[in-house]
Amino acid sequence: MNRTSETDTTSKPKIGQKGLIFKEPLVFEMGSPGRKAYSLPKSDVPHTKLETLLPPDEIRQEIRNFPELSELEVVRHYTRLSQWNFSIDTNFYPLGSCTMKYNPRINEDMARLPGLAQHHPYTPETFSQGSLQLLFELQEYLKEVSGMDHVTLQPAAGAHGEFAGILMIHAYFEAQGRQRKKVLLPDSAHGTNPASCALCGYEVVALPSNDQGLIDPEKVRELMDEDTAAIMLTNPNTLGMFEKDILEITKIVHDKGGFVYCDGANLNAVVGIAKMGQMGVDVLHFNLHKTFSTPHGGGGPGAGPVGIKKILEPYLPTPVVEHKESRYSLNYDRPQSIGRLKAFYGNFGVLVRAYTYIRTLGKEGIRKVAESAVLNANYIKASLKEDYHLPFPGPSLHECVFNDKYQNKQGVKTLDIAKALIDEGFHPPTIYFPLIVKGALMVEPTDSESKETLDEFIEAMKTIARQTEENPDALHEAPQLPKVTRVDEAKAARHPVLRWKSED
Repeated sequence: MNRTSETDTTSKPKIGQKGLIFKEPLVFEMGSPGRKAYSLPKSDVPHTKLETLLPPDEIRQEIRNFPELSELEVVRHYTRLSQWNFSIDTNFYPLGSCTMKYNPRINEDMARLPGLAQHHPYTPETFSQGSLQLLFELQEYLKEVSGMDHVTLQPAAGAHGEFAGILMIHAYFEAQGRQRKKVLLPDSAHGTNPASCALCGYEVVALPSNDQGLIDPEKVRELMDEDTAAIMLTNPNTLGMFEKDILEITKIVHDKGGFVYCDGANLNAVVGIAKMGQMGVDVLHFNLHKTFSTPHGGGGPGAGPVGIKKILEPYLPTPVVEHKESRYSLNYDRPQSIGRLKAFYGNFGVLVRAYTYIRTLGKEGIRKVAESAVLNANYIKASLKEDYHLPFPGPSLHECVFNDKYQNKQGVKTLDIAKALIDEGFHPPTIYFPLIVKGALMVEPTDSESKETLDEFIEAMKTIARQTEENPDALHEAPQLPKVTRVDEAKAARHPVLRWKSED
């Protein structure tokens, strides 16, 4: 048996290496007739045929060869499948513009407190003072960190928050008796931004980035007119760079009677340090899953609160949580409101998690989050700038964008680099976004990661850069170690197989 020296760190096992990696069939390929994973008491009510209760088109057809498994088989099957998942609990997610940071377990504990988790939303206000107080205080915290005058917690995601914010701008111009037609949008914007504008009836006018990757104030001045409702920007922008001309940009827009919408996707780079409301921003949505550590992805419940300036207050969604005379209440009497955006009062459990995160960190801790996020991103940027091309080498904040320009000389593309990272034990970063960077590799380490983890990631990226020079053809075949290697992703997206078919 070969043994390595205690000082040899190069042989450290990689996450992707094969070992006890269990093969697992489809659940339909398992089991045997007669096996059961449950035991139910004898029914104490009369049996009734389903056909007498539901119309035929509401009754699901019998599933042929439905799997019959024992309890142990069920437990093992789904436990093994869970072990194939790559999660923030197992390793580093360097996804740029997604902020895959750790969700502290204290947040989960608080969201599961019976008094919160089991509190029915139809409970009268008199018996809901604790929950209403939590919602009101979260609104106040978000107002404080953003410099906005009012906050609604209703939107269920960042994109839903965008929709809410643009709807309020739309309602404002309707109330003035002259609706505007256009919204200015940087070419590096998130894809949901133009969709939100279109849903509200606005035409999108693209703002090209300058050679520094920033918005050119002169271009804004050229395009901004009395027919333009707003500019919808992201700051820091999608390249991870701060829009240094933000004050000039907001003044140009305001002088023409327009609003400034800020996509808050990257707020984690400045939270506790700078306030968007003091930069002239009129509308700002918060991605609680990015800045305030609530669960991210998987299609589950989200939250995208929106902060606004006082001029838009009449149009806030109903109901609004208020605090008057030592009592918390829900105000539905808002004749100019854009209406209700979400059942009840937002995704309450997600809001509890964000509230807990803020209370746990406090003012100084929140600032430290932004400082750590910026430090980590710049550490990676400085460490890899000789190995990967930086199309916009200016100052970065929470994320940095490389591309495959150096590797392309050897026929290695961004996708090859991303797939090779899987063999090195790391989830790939965001690739081919933002669209203004050809072959983009967008890396965001977040505030959660240690220097040791970042060093391992940096070494993996350097290893791939060396492989590009020494054996570029091998990178076209990566990854080799996972259970599933390189697949036809376009075909998988366009022609997914959603039903298992029995061979007989």
